[in-house]
Amino acid sequence: MKEATSFRVRKSSMYDKKSNSPFKISRSKFFNFLSCKRCFYLDRVVGLKEPSMPGWALNIAVDVLLKKEFDLYRKEQKPHPIMIKHNLNFVPYQHKDLDTWRNSLKGGISYHDKKTNLIIHGGIDDLWLDLKNNKLVVVDYKAQSSNYSVSTNSYLNSKWHLSYKLQMDIYVHILKKMNFEVSEISYFYVCNGEKTNKRFDNKMDFKTTLIPYQVDTSWIESKLIEMKEVLNQDTPPDIDSSCEKCAYLKGGKDFFK
Repeated sequence: MKEATSFRVRKSSMYDKKSNSPFKISRSKFFNFLSCKRCFYLDRVVGLKEPSMPGWALNIAVDVLLKKEFDLYRKEQKPHPIMIKHNLNFVPYQHKDLDTWRNSLKGGISYHDKKTNLIIHGGIDDLWLDLKNNKLVVVDYKAQSSNYSVSTNSYLNSKWHLSYKLQMDIYVHILKKMNFEVSEISYFYVCNGEKTNKRFDNKMDFKTTLIPYQVDTSWIESKLIEMKEVLNQDTPPDIDSSCEKCAYLKGGKDFFK
């Protein structure tokens, strides 16, 4: 078994304030910054790695199949049944770079923030086109299996879904910076795995719900400036008392005193 390491070896993933090169910040790392500045600093500046974990295989499978499904309607430029159901004058958006935008490992969507010299990027799930105003609509697929019915209020007000909303805000912000006209309403396409069937029968049924979300990008630019200030610090920010990772690291350190 390969020996585990505590620190990153790939220097390009670590911030160097002496460098003039733009530094990349993914959407997920942006959320890490919002969650805990100290952990963000230890990760991006010091190079302390978080423990790795495998991907969510079933969620990934749903994501892949949904993209295949919507691509069928994209090719024909016809509305998907979920659009018709909700009386949305939409079609899946066509663009030569869509496959790149949907792949975060290939760069996803991105823009260079000149004020901070940071490149913000992330991989979207889908884009639809509002035919009424010719604006892009950002869509994020979400797979889950909850015992509770999915409604707009319960879904958006869940504390576990805060990161989902911030994710949407960031995607819309990036696309606007890429000079696209983007709708202020985005959608979560929620696929809830049903557990009410009497047996498995080699299949799992999903109930789909479309959740509209009013995006808010007003907070992003000020947080980028704040992020750059944290990256340029000589020492890590103080421990965040609400951060479980900080509590875990501090607990381990205190135990061996």
